[in-house]
Amino acid sequence: MSLRARLAASGGAGLVLPALLLALWGALTRFGLVPPNLLPAPLAVLRAFRDLWLSGELWEHIEVTLLRVLLGFLLGTAAGTVVGALSGYSVPWRRLLDPTFQALRSIPSFAWIPLFVLWLGIFEASKLTLIALGAFFPVYLNTMAGIQQVDRKLVEVARIHGYGGVALVRRVLLPATLPAYITGLRGGLGLAWMFVVAAEFMGASEGLGFLLIDGQQTGRPANIIAAVMLFAVFGKASDVALAALGRHFVSWQDSFQSAQERTADAADPSRLQEV
Repeated sequence: MSLRARLAASGGAGLVLPALLLALWGALTRFGLVPPNLLPAPLAVLRAFRDLWLSGELWEHIEVTLLRVLLGFLLGTAAGTVVGALSGYSVPWRRLLDPTFQALRSIPSFAWIPLFVLWLGIFEASKLTLIALGAFFPVYLNTMAGIQQVDRKLVEVARIHGYGGVALVRRVLLPATLPAYITGLRGGLGLAWMFVVAAEFMGASEGLGFLLIDGQQTGRPANIIAAVMLFAVFGKASDVALAALGRHFVSWQDSFQSAQERTADAADPSRLQEV
């Protein structure tokens, strides 16, 4: 098997672009093409990681941000699921709720900060509310769209066989909506990571967002890049975990993506042995 095929089959192809970017970054800083106050060298960022870790400060920032993202995501997901299910299942509820939520969806995250500070103060309540707001809209939209796009014939056949109410939701609507709902969860999680930065601009003294601001105010660009890289790593890791969990629940789905994954597994003997 060629190197290209092995990379594609093993998922290693996704590491090619980060490696190229890292090499470009190192070249730009090594040859002085970018001033170090604008783009510190990779080794300077590694030293910043080391210093923050040895001081015990890094894990404190990571722990606070992870907890905020988790709680905000859970709150936003719960609200988005309930409101999205109501709007998708009931036309009167959709006509009542959807125009308002579509308008609110267009408001930038930073526009909410003055209101949340005014209403809830600068402590955790305002931060969690802002993160929950970011997670809410993708979950709401995908839940509503997933229910609306369920094949009408499936519903009619289910009703002919005596399914209705809770049974109809459990046996037909829920499985048919699940792929769209998982997509909404992943979108909501991504926005939760984006909104946590805005949330931690609101008088925070801990968190990766605070590390960004502190690096800017104290003139330490290595700390800024270190915080950005941590956002990327934890955001990607959480998305991979959620995607894997989602694939477990929709393993019955015979989609184009699942067919591609089966082809990739067949092309890689080592993965066949694992299965």
